[in-house]
Amino acid sequence: MSLPRSPFVSEVTIPTKEDDVKYMLLIHQVDAPTPYSPDEWDRLSEEEKQAVYTAYQAINETPGVTPGLQLQPPETATTVRVEEGKTLTTDGPFVAVKEALGGYFFFEADDLDAAIELAARIPAARMGGAVEVRPIVEY
Repeated sequence: MSLPRSPFVSEVTIPTKEDDVKYMLLIHQVDAPTPYSPDEWDRLSEEEKQAVYTAYQAINETPGVTPGLQLQPPETATTVRVEEGKTLTTDGPFVAVKEALGGYFFFEADDLDAAIELAARIPAARMGGAVEVRPIVEY
């Protein structure tokens, strides 16, 4: 007996075993120190700072990774909405500053476990932030 497909899942979003899956790893800085937060960043030793740079470089060189870009701090953002045909802008991010994205990577992997393993290597994940792993829909 086969179960009916969920109406919310398109066949396009279901990866086949023979294809790698592409993921976007969204880096949420939260409390992770960065050079944009000089007080927190300066609390790290030179060895810790170098370890952060080295970790990001190693991730960029990982097979299957397409390096993303670091984003400017959330307060530099402009949020755009369209209501009743009018474009509205607000300064700053839509979400709370602590939830804002700090950067991203794209990763082509065999499965979710490989993407999670890579996400765990991102310094922000172990320094007070988080990394969201999200599959990419391909058409």
